[in-house]
Amino acid sequence: MSVRKPAAGPASENDKDRNGRHGAPARRPRLRRPVPDEAGVVGVLVLLVLGVGLFQPDFLRTGNLLTTAHNSVYVGLMACGMVFALAMREVDLSVGGMYAMGIVVGALLIRDGWNPWLAAVAVLALSAFVGALNGAVTTYLRLPSFIVTLATSMLLRGVGLALAEGKQITDLPQEHAFFSVLGGDGTLGVPNAVWVFVLAVVVLGVVFTRTRFGARVRAIGSNPEAAEFGGMPVTRTRIAALALSGLMAGLAAVLALAFFIAGDPTIGQGYELTAIAAAIIGGTPLKGGTGSVLGAAAGTLILGVVTAALVFFEVPINWTTFATGGVILVAVGAAPLLRRVRDLRSSGRNP
Repeated sequence: MSVRKPAAGPASENDKDRNGRHGAPARRPRLRRPVPDEAGVVGVLVLLVLGVGLFQPDFLRTGNLLTTAHNSVYVGLMACGMVFALAMREVDLSVGGMYAMGIVVGALLIRDGWNPWLAAVAVLALSAFVGALNGAVTTYLRLPSFIVTLATSMLLRGVGLALAEGKQITDLPQEHAFFSVLGGDGTLGVPNAVWVFVLAVVVLGVVFTRTRFGARVRAIGSNPEAAEFGGMPVTRTRIAALALSGLMAGLAAVLALAFFIAGDPTIGQGYELTAIAAAIIGGTPLKGGTGSVLGAAAGTLILGVVTAALVFFEVPINWTTFATGGVILVAVGAAPLLRRVRDLRSSGRNP
């Protein structure tokens, strides 16, 4: 006896929900890529440049934009190195003094007959050593890095003033290739110092996000006690992070020496605070655990664009510092707000 199969009836509501409106497989929701943390600050930089150019078209000339970028290189290198310190809940206030002393030491070595390239290597080594010393004192004596690096900055500036006898060192061989390659020449129309900055941003960005050292820096900044309990080399990582911050200040000193062809012991006043502000604007919070090298570079360029724009708008020099401070305050205050809006949008897409 044959059994009749039940006639196919209309699809149930569950079937419609499962298979789509007419029995077809339902489409999976399209996964949207998360917005990078640096997108906001880079977007602000682009809008700022275009906004200034709207009122001052000459601002958008290639020569002016390259000059603005070149002027931002020195603080930008310090800001990128500062990311590693801030991500570990440390603050390096010695980079300004290290920058000034590096320029003076390099100028003295060159004046005394050293090959400029060898003098540059000596400046880099000295800066990294002083940074490592900051880390060692901070770690082994259990002192706040804020105090240690503040004292170091004053010591370094004092040493630089004493070595230079309070005046500029100008008797340098300007015809040497060191000064033309790093200070004056360009590649593809872009100053070589800017290319060095771009290379440093790429390398440090990879180190911070893709290497074991960068992961340790972020982990220690997130929870130092847990990192130490888990067997991470907290002491060694902290020393290395501050040594890297010092190395970036030394690299800035080498580029500045090649550009100015002189050693000025009073240069770089306030650069350490500007570098910290640029890093924070770029998405590196003081609470540690995270950071962005690209964001720090973009934050530095924002401050550089503001400084250049004030010149184009003929703002009196007495108000320049006031306006720059206001921009820093607004940018630092807007950063967490933009981050919160992005997080709310992400949570709304993925309930």
